[in-house]
Amino acid sequence: MTQAAATVTLAPGIKVSPGFVAEHVEMYKALHRAPELSSHEHKTAAAIEARLDELGIEHFRSGGTGVVGLLRNGEGPVIGFRADTDGLPIAEETGLDYASTATGTLPDGSTAPTMHGCGHDTHITNALAAAAYLTANREAWAGTVVLLFQPAEETAAGAKAMVDDGLWDRAPRPEVILAQHVMPQPSGTFTLRTGHMASLADSWRITVRGRQAHGSQPEKSIDPIIAAAAMVLRLQTIVSRELPPTTPAVVTVGTFHAGLKENIIPETAEFSLNVRTPDEETRAKVLSAIRRIINAEAAASGIGEPAIVEISRFPRLFNDAEHTERVAAAFREAFGQESIINEPLGMGSEDAGWLADAIGVPMVFWAFGAFPAAEFEDGKSPAGNHHPAFAPDPEAALVHGTAAALSAILSYVGR
Repeated sequence: MTQAAATVTLAPGIKVSPGFVAEHVEMYKALHRAPELSSHEHKTAAAIEARLDELGIEHFRSGGTGVVGLLRNGEGPVIGFRADTDGLPIAEETGLDYASTATGTLPDGSTAPTMHGCGHDTHITNALAAAAYLTANREAWAGTVVLLFQPAEETAAGAKAMVDDGLWDRAPRPEVILAQHVMPQPSGTFTLRTGHMASLADSWRITVRGRQAHGSQPEKSIDPIIAAAAMVLRLQTIVSRELPPTTPAVVTVGTFHAGLKENIIPETAEFSLNVRTPDEETRAKVLSAIRRIINAEAAASGIGEPAIVEISRFPRLFNDAEHTERVAAAFREAFGQESIINEPLGMGSEDAGWLADAIGVPMVFWAFGAFPAAEFEDGKSPAGNHHPAFAPDPEAALVHGTAAALSAILSYVGR
């Protein structure tokens, strides 16, 4: 960020006032204080709608708590830009003066502390800041920008809910959908590459049903804990023994619940697992192996097939080669060749791909950094996404995220 006179340069040719930056940093902090859990983003959606009204941008609801803004400026390309809006059930530990103390209701009805622990407050602010700039500088571009404020990314439900709610029957069909994500990388760097940008992900809940008995009479029981424990252990062999060492995949058992008292062998045991795979072929192989192992261990224990319930299913996130190069060229021009990191985003997952794949249009997704370089010295790194101490620098997040969004959008609609 450089300042000259009364302007702040976000990127070459993109200048705003210091007041513009300050206003949107405060917007970010207000959003950070008030996160809402997936599919419950009611106040967040209302705040987005109020800001779109201020900017004179028409909008409609989609997918319950999703908001779609239609920023029209004459004839020209139609571009989609996605920003996710939900928070996470995390107790914030940043110590910031704008830290969240909010709570939310989980699917089981319990109350949990809530935090914008993945940076979606940043994404909302970037999209609204980009919209404000485009509204104030209509002479610089022509076309339509479809602003997709998408709920429930964390549960893989939001993008699909918007599509199922008739999103693309009401909004003009874009030629490409753009999306971005703040990550723990240095400010001014951008992760962008062709092909798969994130992993596919599946979450399942498995209920193993045995036969209850007194702990002193195990011969009268069929112990579901023993059966479920055997399943958990054997599941760990899928990645190590059924996939090539060069194929990245993860099988994680995240919860295990059984019984209420130490001297009762319970009737049921329940565990949940999360699976990350790089492509559809590997996904099919791993999920098939999971079912095979669960059913085989159940048979070995003398019980019926366990109940398997799908919790979530994340689609592919695939960057189109031609359009990715177009956005990369804009980034190289705006931020320099060294600003682009050509790496995958690890085993994280995203549901933004639904928005593009549903109508067969290309997608470009990138990550941007919003952390001081000093936090990476001597092998250190800041707290990452989904950590209670995750805390991007507010001004860096606003400046670099908005600059990236505008550079990408204007590479299509700029005059």
